[in-house]
Amino acid sequence: MSEVANVEKIFGENVFSLGVMRERLPKNVYKEVIRVIEHGGEISMATANVVAKEMKDWATEKGATHFTHWFQPLTGITAEKHDSFVTNPDEMGKMIMEFSGKELIKGEPDASSFPSGGLRATFEARGYTTWDITSPAFLKEASTGLILCIPTAFCSYTGEALDKKTPLLRSMEALSEQAMRIVRLFGDTQAKKVMPSVGAEQEYFLVDADNYKKRKDLIFAGRTLFGAPAPKGQEMGDHYFGVIRERVGGFMKELNEELWKVGITAKTQHNEVAPAQHELAPIYDTANIAVDHNQLVMETMKRVAANRDMRCLLHEKPYAGVNGSGKHNNWSITTDTGVNLLDPGETPNQNIQFLLVLACVMKAVDEHADLLRQSASDVGNDHRLGADEAPPAIISMFLGEQLEDVVSQLVETGEARRVKKGGKLLTGVSTLPDFQKDATDRNRTSPFAFTGNKFEFRMVGSSDSIADANTTLNAIVAEAFCEAADRLEKAEDFDLAVHDLIKEYMAEHERIIFNGNGYSEEWIKEAEERGLPNIKTMIEAASALTTKNSVALFEKFGIYTEIELKSREEVVYETYAKTINIEALTMIDMASKEIIPAGVKYARILADTVNASKTAGVEPVAELETLKEVSDKLAKMKKALKELITEEQKADQIKDTREQAFYYKDHVIDVMKELRTPADELEMLVDKEMWPFPTYGELMFEV
Repeated sequence: MSEVANVEKIFGENVFSLGVMRERLPKNVYKEVIRVIEHGGEISMATANVVAKEMKDWATEKGATHFTHWFQPLTGITAEKHDSFVTNPDEMGKMIMEFSGKELIKGEPDASSFPSGGLRATFEARGYTTWDITSPAFLKEASTGLILCIPTAFCSYTGEALDKKTPLLRSMEALSEQAMRIVRLFGDTQAKKVMPSVGAEQEYFLVDADNYKKRKDLIFAGRTLFGAPAPKGQEMGDHYFGVIRERVGGFMKELNEELWKVGITAKTQHNEVAPAQHELAPIYDTANIAVDHNQLVMETMKRVAANRDMRCLLHEKPYAGVNGSGKHNNWSITTDTGVNLLDPGETPNQNIQFLLVLACVMKAVDEHADLLRQSASDVGNDHRLGADEAPPAIISMFLGEQLEDVVSQLVETGEARRVKKGGKLLTGVSTLPDFQKDATDRNRTSPFAFTGNKFEFRMVGSSDSIADANTTLNAIVAEAFCEAADRLEKAEDFDLAVHDLIKEYMAEHERIIFNGNGYSEEWIKEAEERGLPNIKTMIEAASALTTKNSVALFEKFGIYTEIELKSREEVVYETYAKTINIEALTMIDMASKEIIPAGVKYARILADTVNASKTAGVEPVAELETLKEVSDKLAKMKKALKELITEEQKADQIKDTREQAFYYKDHVIDVMKELRTPADELEMLVDKEMWPFPTYGELMFEV
């Protein structure tokens, strides 16, 4: 039996938390830090120097030798450059470990090699990282040693945001400012700010390391580009919430302990729907900290898996034919006094503040459905959305029977006199307790579902950063709050004005509510009739960033400039084209060097068998039939391979990034499918001992 971790003892032990700062910092320094965290403003250099020294002392006492400004460029993952605390030895040759306030506050990584969408040319290398004081520094354990990681934002020499954190922090301030106007209208004089809270459920696959190393597609593309279905997949439903395998359980145990050390509240773990698929969910945290934590979760999953001779696959669709992985982004907004603005209470029909907030969210989601869809876009997600395993690509809101009924009453009559109750669930077993059930069911096919006191944005991809989704959510709701406050602050009769505004918003945006089956063909037709957009791919969604409405929204609240939005659209096209390019080249390599040679070798053996049988006077009916099938699949593969090489070369010659991305989508991907089909059929014919890499059965069931 392995040693059981003392969770209370290890939790946060590697975090330079407020508790640690309160113990180590002088009172006046600690107070200044808290003031800046809570109210904004710049920290003095004198204070920064004290914080830096204590942060360094704390880190080195635990064994750290290096620090890094840990940031989130537009790659979607994190970046870090390690610097040691060492300085020039003194005249006696003694080494002194130092860390200054200047080093804490500002770093200077190369800005030219990260995606910038044209904001930075190759020769324009200077960029800056700056300390995010609201997200605590932490120690990361790795093969390089214990590293002090300082969460930072990343911007160019000319001031544009080159990362995902800067716009997120801007959006949080915008949301707080506008939400506070709503809160004040309802008489709350105690709250000072409103914060978005986020909890990100993370789905992932595990695969044996030896099997992983034998698959070029997993190594280069993060997903299988070839693979026939295993005899058994997820059709029995026996993996979902099933008993966790011993090897996977060991991984989960170590993962939890590593996450607890850096202050991540890993709470839920279970098997997901597909074989070898699992999920981890944390408790909620402030949005920017939740974003940092989710990046750490993904990094730690990969590291712990490698420690245990496995690999963690975060791609949205690593295997065809079974469920892919998503990331449910649970979002709510709460005052600093603890009031959740999305809590309907026992009588939501009488909770006017909640109804106004709900009406504003309806308006925001309806008016900016294209932006919300774009915020959940990445290449892997194109394989999931609308594929009957994840929400459709059509944005809609699920409110449940109770709230939908309240909205209907308000729209029809202007009043909501009744509210549906959950009632008692009768188990029918004398030894089982009857209990009060919720007032509404859940809907797993909805992309944006109300689940009690939060909205669950279910579209985000498993490998994607949640920063974009939360930046967009904060921004569109801030706009709706702003417009509502503008009207209500001028109203002579507030009660009448808020009543009319709630009814107006709900009536105008009721079309966004859908509680039915989002997987059905009927919904696609109905959504079109309602005028809801159905944006099917990542690059079709990209232009939502630079529409007139989007630019006006983001510039109004200082979240993005038009230049920053155009750069991000450009990054989308670049990312898509590069990703499909890598996948196409990997397929060409695997088909040319592994699959076709294996098929030819097997065909030669069959041909030898046919000739030997004829020589022996036996008619080789089965062998001839198999040989014909193998030869037919090889011919189809060879034809598709030549076509893919041609199409890949054509795509590579296109200079305009948008045109190139769409060429990959409209031409290259189709030929990739044409190459895969006969290859997967060939796998079902070739002798298992001759097949060049592990099959789906081995990948998903040998973990």
